[in-house]
Amino acid sequence: MTREELQEMVKSVQKLRYESQSLELKAAHMGCPKRLYDTLSSFSNQDGGGTILFGIDESKGYEPVGVYDAQDIQKQINAQCLQMEPVVRPVLTVAELDGKSFVAAEIPALDIAERPCYYRGMGRIKGSYVRVGDSDEPMTEYEIYSYEAFRRKYQDEVRAANRMSLNSLDKNKLADYIHRLRLGKPNLSQLTDEQIQDLMSITLGDKITLCAALLFGLYPQAYYPQLCVIATVVPGLRISDLGAEGERFLDNERIEGDIPQILERSLQFVRRNIKSKTIINEETGKREDKTEYPMTAVREAILNALVHRDYSIHTEGMPIQIQLFADRMEIRSPGGIYGRITVDQLGKVQPDTRNPVLASALETLQITENRYSGIPIMEKELSRFGLPPARLEDKRGTFVVTFYRKARDEVQEKNVEDMRQLELLNFCSEPRSRAEIAKFLGVKTVGYVMQHYVKPMLEAGLLSMTIPEQPQSHKQKYQRNI
Repeated sequence: MTREELQEMVKSVQKLRYESQSLELKAAHMGCPKRLYDTLSSFSNQDGGGTILFGIDESKGYEPVGVYDAQDIQKQINAQCLQMEPVVRPVLTVAELDGKSFVAAEIPALDIAERPCYYRGMGRIKGSYVRVGDSDEPMTEYEIYSYEAFRRKYQDEVRAANRMSLNSLDKNKLADYIHRLRLGKPNLSQLTDEQIQDLMSITLGDKITLCAALLFGLYPQAYYPQLCVIATVVPGLRISDLGAEGERFLDNERIEGDIPQILERSLQFVRRNIKSKTIINEETGKREDKTEYPMTAVREAILNALVHRDYSIHTEGMPIQIQLFADRMEIRSPGGIYGRITVDQLGKVQPDTRNPVLASALETLQITENRYSGIPIMEKELSRFGLPPARLEDKRGTFVVTFYRKARDEVQEKNVEDMRQLELLNFCSEPRSRAEIAKFLGVKTVGYVMQHYVKPMLEAGLLSMTIPEQPQSHKQKYQRNI
């Protein structure tokens, strides 16, 4: 960052009055803040890092108060950075504006293999933080574990399934799988069943693996009750909405079985709860049933959730969720994005695989191609049905795929920004901060988002403020008016 860029940042913050996902403000006119470690940790642990701007007093209406001593505060910042593990190496910039000094500390992102960055004085469990909107939140034990799992390449899907044995498996399904493995594989075809079971992670010593239980188990949920799918139909736009007679759900099913069974039963649930109409295929001239959502895309989303969810002990109590709302369908799976890939890279680059043994087994069973084609197929099918692209989100340990029901030609608005407005309304079904909205829209400047999206939607009555009596509050959030 140059001095000129720092000066522009100070002016922008004073005008727009905001912090963000990647910007933290500190007053520092009375001395260097004693506690920087939470922000040092959270910025180091997020892609893109972040900047701490010293010299702005948020409590006084974002007044530019300057810093007490530009030279000394740099020493104090570095001293606190040295207390982090790994050590944080900030890029410091000093600039003057209206006779006051300001300091910016740019905190670089750590490589995912080195995360989490934490404050040594608190230890890894209590000293690790993550940035959520414009605040620093303590990392959960699972978030910390997920970095460890990637770094050490844990394969949780092949951990021992305690209390289960080969007698817990469907012998016919297991025999069919072993037969498929032998086809076209000379090395495997010479081995005994027992050798193949050990080599292909079906057994682990005298136990079976979780992967085997999920694929061939007679009833896996007897041992892992929450490794299932909870499917619901909600009579509205929010999970709290009630139907005309006070009912919470229009349909509600706990879907169990092995993975192939769960996949098929989940698709049956979706089919019976979405609309279908008969159309004439323009190419063939034949009558066809067209569902509200493309079932091929729905299958890919559910299959991705089953294959790529986290199967560690930290999440084995969390089911996959399929939720059908009045305007959308959400598929939620435990475990955020795995490895170095980001949301915007999904479907474009080959990702790290969280459960490689499970993915390979499902390929052998011809349930998935295991070619990383799921998301491109979803997008192609949604486009063919005239639906908006799927919304893919990584929400602190939960991956969410959202399909929107309304077709493009049903949207009253005519241009691209109006379609984004529709998506923003769906996003604000839960209260969202300025920074969260900006990140959702992929816009770096919060002021632009407020001027071009939030303000017009407030004036139109589409959005409302959670703290209307304090419009400029840094805790202000915006939610959809139902």
